[in-house]
Amino acid sequence: MAVTLKEVAERAGVSRSAVSRTFTDGASVSDKMRRKVEKAARELGYSPNALASSLTTGRTKLIGLVSNNFHNPIFLEVFDLFTRGLQDRGLRPLLVNLTDETDPEHSVNMLRQYSVDGVVVASSTLPPGFAKAFRDAGVPVVHSFGRSSSAPQVHVVGIDNVESGRMAARALIARNYTHVAFMGGPETATSTQDRHAGFMSEMSKHPNIRATYSFAEAYSFQAGRSEMMRLLQAGPAEAYFCGDDVLSIGALSAISDSGLSVPKDIGIIGLNDMEMAGWESIDLTTVHQPIRQIVSSSIELMVAMLDEPDRYPEARIFPCSIVERGTLRPAPKT
Repeated sequence: MAVTLKEVAERAGVSRSAVSRTFTDGASVSDKMRRKVEKAARELGYSPNALASSLTTGRTKLIGLVSNNFHNPIFLEVFDLFTRGLQDRGLRPLLVNLTDETDPEHSVNMLRQYSVDGVVVASSTLPPGFAKAFRDAGVPVVHSFGRSSSAPQVHVVGIDNVESGRMAARALIARNYTHVAFMGGPETATSTQDRHAGFMSEMSKHPNIRATYSFAEAYSFQAGRSEMMRLLQAGPAEAYFCGDDVLSIGALSAISDSGLSVPKDIGIIGLNDMEMAGWESIDLTTVHQPIRQIVSSSIELMVAMLDEPDRYPEARIFPCSIVERGTLRPAPKT
């Protein structure tokens, strides 16, 4: 049988409300009282009931962590950082899979059933309307990996995807490729649209370099592999900016199976700098997205919003950088 609050009160010689206050964040209780209660709790092996506590405080400490990219290995890293970070702050993550979900209101109703205190939308492919729906429902929300904006409607933490596209284009231009291409993820994703726009904008400054583009069905290994197989049959470019690392790894698989080599025959640059990108067998040159900082900043904003729900929306945009590995030919020495 679980030890009850009443038993702790009797062992400590205090009232049940004193025990309740001891284990309620921010409640008033003297140091002497706290020591007595905590000593009795240790002796009895008592642990506070989080659900019962939520009835007293009006807070569940549950934070909905929602995404739709569960097939992309990068999100194993993202979820690991989020769950550990939230737990370190005394919050409890509730992981929700919104793959194939198209109705923001349905998502809001589902999360409300669990009485979450807030929601982190951790996705670059869910439409912005999902985060806005939570905001309109009065639920504190942070959109991690969302689209940057000078006037955000919700808190957004991420990168400037347009600039990351330009950065990748400059890396290919510096290596004197004469035909380059963008191979993006789903065309409907804002991250794909912005990376594509940045890439093509930078390439438009160099009309002597042919620039083409195409889109894969998803940010997944198989989608990247399938799209690259199609491109190889049609006649490939000399180098590709793939919309993220998992697409790049799929593309590398297709190139290898076609009897071609990287970077000798085709160059590849990805985006994210996921752990797999640095594996010796992959050795992917990529645009580094500062995922750890994005997650940490998202948690910081969520904690702040729990105390200040009307906090004015802000966009926190982190810079990217190129990680040089082995899938692009070296840039000429100047």
